[in-house]
Amino acid sequence: MSIFSSLSSQQKEAVGLLQIGTFLEYFDLMLYVHMAVLLNELFFPKTDPHTASLIAALAFCSTYVLRPFGALLFGWIGDNIGRKPTVVITTIMMALSCIIMANLPTYAQIGISAAWIVTFCRITQGLSAMGEVIGAEIYLTEVIPLPQRYPVVSCIRIVDDLGSVLAIAVASLVTIAGMNWRVAFWIGACIAVVGSLARTRLRETAEFVNAKIRRKNATKKAGLDEQDKVNPKTAMAYFLMHCGYPIFFFFSFVFCSSMLKNKFGYTADQIIHQNLIVAVVGLVSDVVYTMLSKFIFPLKILTFKLFGASVLSLLLPFFLNTVDNPIHLLIMQSFIIFFALGGMPASAVFLVNFPILKRFTSATLLYAVAYACMSIINSFGLIYLVEFFGNYGFYVITIPTCIGFYWAIKHFEKLEKAKVSNMTVSTLAA
Repeated sequence: MSIFSSLSSQQKEAVGLLQIGTFLEYFDLMLYVHMAVLLNELFFPKTDPHTASLIAALAFCSTYVLRPFGALLFGWIGDNIGRKPTVVITTIMMALSCIIMANLPTYAQIGISAAWIVTFCRITQGLSAMGEVIGAEIYLTEVIPLPQRYPVVSCIRIVDDLGSVLAIAVASLVTIAGMNWRVAFWIGACIAVVGSLARTRLRETAEFVNAKIRRKNATKKAGLDEQDKVNPKTAMAYFLMHCGYPIFFFFSFVFCSSMLKNKFGYTADQIIHQNLIVAVVGLVSDVVYTMLSKFIFPLKILTFKLFGASVLSLLLPFFLNTVDNPIHLLIMQSFIIFFALGGMPASAVFLVNFPILKRFTSATLLYAVAYACMSIINSFGLIYLVEFFGNYGFYVITIPTCIGFYWAIKHFEKLEKAKVSNMTVSTLAA
């Protein structure tokens, strides 16, 4: 039976509009990431391999490093004005940045200005994406009841992966067919405009509206209610829960792209094609985990992912030291992305543990800081860790990440057990 079959028509409409918007926005966001091996050569000056690695790291990192500022901005809008305006504004920002990049002259035409403008566009896309997935997940968490909530909210991650897959497919088509790369960005711009128009049909969530009414009508003698306070341990657990995915994503799509280019002599179109296969594996993994969440509690699924990710992390340096075939590298990329650590499919479990009127700000800011920190560490730290320690430098990042992820799972398990215990006490009292 479909996970949407028991939803009302209004709930189905909200799910559809949010999925469409997320799909379209992540198509735009990931388009440059997967064409970076081609575009970095057009927008940045030609340099030696080490400097080129730093430039590639900058281009990747610029998408994430300023996300905390976007989280504060869109978090404030989401918690004070509404969930709907946030997801509409972010889609418009994505469309504008795509239009600029589609028309941007190259480094050969205008010099270093091209590098600065494309970096600014990537930052804008990163900021807009900050209010995107988390905003959609919060919206659905507040309008979809249990038990459908877990798989329905997880579908947001499926459609953002689907957008990423289509972005790589378009990038692959453009490079293989010898088309102008700008065509891909014009497609992305048109797609983002469609997403913006679609989302204007959304209604504000009743949970948010009711919470604002309760706050307005409540008489507060001093400060905030207990319900308005964010639990520090919950905040830390949510942060650690999102530190894992950036390293697995970076390895699968950025680090391995450099290996394919420098070690195996792959061309840009060959690298993009291999990344397309890896992205499809990531999409399949999200579908599998989402369907499993209909029958298995999401935190148990995360425990399974942690086991697989830990084993792969321990084996990774030994594999990289011996790999001599791009097909073998593809297999490792696929396993890494399948077990990549992250909140999927348990996002709805985490979000309900934040106060309603601080939910958007708390979740987006913690998510943004986690991605910003890990992207800086991955993009620049790995260059030097691998240089000094060889491929064993990965351990410096992966082992603490897995330990933190384990602690986060245990924290949320305690919160869920406490809820069950409280419900049992309330039932007995009644």
